[in-house]
Amino acid sequence: MTDESGQAPRRSANEEEAKALASAIRVRILRLCRKEQLTNKEIATRLDANPATVLYHVRKLVSAGFLEPQEARSGPSGAYEIPYRATGKSWQLNLDGRDLRMRGAMIGAFVSEVGQVPASEQVTISRLGIRLTDEGHARLVERVQNLLDEFEAETPPEGSAHYSLFMAIHPDSTPGSAPDNSSHTSP
Repeated sequence: MTDESGQAPRRSANEEEAKALASAIRVRILRLCRKEQLTNKEIATRLDANPATVLYHVRKLVSAGFLEPQEARSGPSGAYEIPYRATGKSWQLNLDGRDLRMRGAMIGAFVSEVGQVPASEQVTISRLGIRLTDEGHARLVERVQNLLDEFEAETPPEGSAHYSLFMAIHPDSTPGSAPDNSSHTSP
């Protein structure tokens, strides 16, 4: 069964999947292994984390079906290494943020990643407060998701740079307040 865009509808994460995605480091591991195969040691190096801790998280992601071990290979010192690659399963789930653990993990991963961007690099941040009907909210979410799906499906050209995008659409925390219709963008 597919929706109007021809895509299968996203399903909510089950308990094991929700627990696996309830960790900022696991979200970051999935992002690292999204388009390339990485060993536990390579993941630990990129995250500046303890390899034993990373292995624990890798095993949780494998168990939940988010990472798949690839063909074993010999590492630089001749040691037997298993690279992992993300399955893309998390992209097919509805991670609508109702589970506070997943929400915190996504935000934590974002904060960690932005914190590692050198000051000399550009980080564009925007915030906009708007008023929407239920239909308008649904239309906005659908259009944003379609745009993200479009970019996710593309094969990046040779020489492409890696970028990350974090987005949250949420109700204002103060009901009834007038929206701030200004947008702030900083380099």
